[in-house]
Amino acid sequence: MSVLIAAALSLAGCGPEPEPKTVVVVVPAGIAVPETGAYLGAYIDSGDDEDDLSLEKLLEFEELAGKKQAIVASSSYWGQQSFPSANLRIISRHGSMPLLFWSPWDKPYEQNKGPDGYSLDAILDGKWDEYIDRWADGAREYGRPFFVAWGLEMNGNWFPWSGVFYGANKPIPKSNPARFEGPEKFKRCYRYVVDRARQRGAKNILWVFHANNFSEPFEEWNRLKQYYPGPEYVDWLAVSAYGKQFPNEAWVDLYDVMEDPYRELCELDPTKPIMLAEFGVGEFPSTGDKAEWFKEAFESMAHKMPRVKAAVYWHERWQNSDQTYSNLRINSSPEALEAFRTGVADRYWLERPIWK
Repeated sequence: MSVLIAAALSLAGCGPEPEPKTVVVVVPAGIAVPETGAYLGAYIDSGDDEDDLSLEKLLEFEELAGKKQAIVASSSYWGQQSFPSANLRIISRHGSMPLLFWSPWDKPYEQNKGPDGYSLDAILDGKWDEYIDRWADGAREYGRPFFVAWGLEMNGNWFPWSGVFYGANKPIPKSNPARFEGPEKFKRCYRYVVDRARQRGAKNILWVFHANNFSEPFEEWNRLKQYYPGPEYVDWLAVSAYGKQFPNEAWVDLYDVMEDPYRELCELDPTKPIMLAEFGVGEFPSTGDKAEWFKEAFESMAHKMPRVKAAVYWHERWQNSDQTYSNLRINSSPEALEAFRTGVADRYWLERPIWK
């Protein structure tokens, strides 16, 4: 940890000037990977831009969950052109570790549209260097450690930075058919952003490689391993993995959707800790039991996936285009809430960061 020392002088009174009062503020330099257990975290429904965070929302969620959150997630879209210092201050003053989904995405933030003004090509051409520098300056000035997942779920086909939009499965170079144009451009861009942030002195960022649990399309060129920028650019490996989110989907347990990506991440890098950066399930009583899903999920992470050292629940409810609702909130039913509270009450789930 680094230590900041401030001297506070009191000028009141008529007597001799008092000795300066020294106030020591300890600033953590990082966060430890738990030897036992895993950090508990949440994204708490924060509006269309995923950045409308408040202390009231955080406290309300923790009261529901029955436990403090070691990690609190929110988004920072490039279309905002700003550094989310207010959200980070709320989270850090609460004693939690921020996780930012830093997405090169332009308004109106619609999926399945292809590249926009913040395309990988534009970034690599230097068009957004000034913004990256300002953002990195904000990170450096914030000073405390926080997670950043840049360009998440790149192995899907819904975000404009996905490999499907950048040459997809075209081999590069011809002498090495195991490398493909789409993933290669993503890797170059990831490294470009990280290098630039580090050059600005933002050494307090813990970089998260955040893939989706399944690749779409499900082809060899689009496997999550194809997008990995290398161990020197990544501090934590991460994945999104959900149960049933929409009415027309099948009911699946967490381990069913995590078994393969967990193995892939373990093989990708044998030393990096793994984060379940997004997980959740909707309330669909006619097809599955959400309370049982929670029970299985927490047991599976604790007993079948020991390298998962953090899990961030996606607490949100939204209306679908067919007027149905997807309710992933932990309190979508009394039974679901009780099961969630029971699961996280286990001492395995850590409610406070272990600061370095």
